[in-house]
Amino acid sequence: RDVKLVDSGVIGAPRGNLAVRLGYILSEIQKLIDEFRPDAVAVETVFFSKNVKSLAALAQARGAALAAAGIAGIEVFEYSPTRVKQTVTGHGRAAKEQVRALLKATLGQAPHQLDASDALAIALCHQRWYALPKGGKAR
Repeated sequence: RDVKLVDSGVIGAPRGNLAVRLGYILSEIQKLIDEFRPDAVAVETVFFSKNVKSLAALAQARGAALAAAGIAGIEVFEYSPTRVKQTVTGHGRAAKEQVRALLKATLGQAPHQLDASDALAIALCHQRWYALPKGGKAR
């Protein structure tokens, strides 16, 4: 199956109140779901980090994305950061820049923002693993 980049970007939530920020993220993801009508949503599993504050913020934003998928009735698939990097680059500990470079080589283009490249890598990982026949190694 051909893979084509339709769109990419980063949702920049306004500074301030956490509930407002999460509501903004939820709303923006709902708009994307309405526009693109995806069959599935792929997200990265929560990983462990030395910076608890960053981990908490990421987990909360991830929760907003999961809520948007749940409201829309879209199935969610989760992949570890190691699996995403292994699938896209062949190396589970690849740097963000390496992931972006291999996305560009694979798709002919890649987002400028590394966070958008990470999201695209998750989507490509899902496409590759989900395309396996049922009973295959992953699904």
